Amino acid sequence: MKNNILIILKIVFILFISNTIYLNAQNTASIKEIKGIVVDQKTKAPLVFCNLIIDGSNISMITNNDGEFLLKIPKNYIDGVLIISHLGYEKKEINISSLENKTRITLVPAITELNTVNIMAKPSNPKSLVLETLKKKSSIYNNNNTLMTAFYRETIKKRRRNASLSEAVVKIHKQPYYNLRKDKIELIKARKKTDYTRLDTLVLKLQGGPFSNLYTDIIKYPEFIFTEESVNYYDFKFDKSTNINGKLVYVVNFKQYKTIKAPMYYGKLYIDAETFALINAVYSLNVKNKALSRDLFVRKKPKKANVYPTKAAYRVNYRIQNGKWHYAYSNIQLTFKINWEDKLFNSVYTLNSEMAITDWEIKNSKIVKVKNKMLYPTTILMQRASGFSDPKFWGEYNIIEPEKSIESAIAKIRKQLKKA
Repeated sequence: MKNNILIILKIVFILFISNTIYLNAQNTASIKEIKGIVVDQKTKAPLVFCNLIIDGSNISMITNNDGEFLLKIPKNYIDGVLIISHLGYEKKEINISSLENKTRITLVPAITELNTVNIMAKPSNPKSLVLETLKKKSSIYNNNNTLMTAFYRETIKKRRRNASLSEAVVKIHKQPYYNLRKDKIELIKARKKTDYTRLDTLVLKLQGGPFSNLYTDIIKYPEFIFTEESVNYYDFKFDKSTNINGKLVYVVNFKQYKTIKAPMYYGKLYIDAETFALINAVYSLNVKNKALSRDLFVRKKPKKANVYPTKAAYRVNYRIQNGKWHYAYSNIQLTFKINWEDKLFNSVYTLNSEMAITDWEIKNSKIVKVKNKMLYPTTILMQRASGFSDPKFWGEYNIIEPEKSIESAIAKIRKQLKKA
């Protein structure tokens, strides 16, 4: 498939080039920080990818893989309400003034009741439902020029050990969903650190940076997964329905037909039963065919290395505000195995990138052009930033709370910098 999302995610195997520093100071006096964890009320298990939104604003955050969050709240919202929601759980509202740092929030699993009305109203053809969902971009999604603030994190692991960390705050100049113009991204702040002793003489770089995550927006960029031609190569089936915020959500499973040999996707689509809006999508690439999968990813590699992907997983979440849906969060995880001709053991690298919308505003005028800070789909973020020395680097910007393994790696980096 020519229009394939993985073309945007090609991996470049090249030696690292020196980087520049891009730093800015922020005033933190006008914010309140709330750090906490969201867990299941019964099992006490951390809840991943929970949405946290300040009611009456566009300020939001998402929990990490440990269920943890760090939310920076402007003083003018201290007397407001924090809304916490998660697919399959009842929505919870908490007065912000009652929240303390290191707070623990519990969510109650929601019971999906499929009454007679819901059963009768359920579409009989899951493929038709998906096609109808893709057609909704002009009616139920945000069709204004929108300036979004987002936090982006990119990590590279060799086996289980973090080898490289890159983070950035970006401004997304989001085009209306109804038109075909591509979104633009402006770099605001960024930093990175790489431990080359863990990468041998090889560095893996994720080409595209934040664009890779932005292009998982299936509604804005359906051509990367469901083209008019490729949609006929998928087998769609209904799964057990669920709910979010008390609303019924259809779950559609999809996978390529067995007769299709080219690498395609499989996963789940979560579709709002009332509006047919795509709420969430979790999917992966079929990488069973090593040769064909490799060709989708690898641009350059050493002659003595056989490189192929063993995992390519994606997630995209949408959020509704003022009756309109918009892109809110996405996560990409790519795992590669490298077999060297002259080495006994192979190398396994995992590249993970995630981006969360933390604030946004409607722009009535055309998207502004900022030439000197604009990023491009060919951008390799690691070449644009350096340094983890300042723990207060982000200031008032909301960021995704680091997972424990990443937090530990950052702590080691800071110790190394202090010794230096």
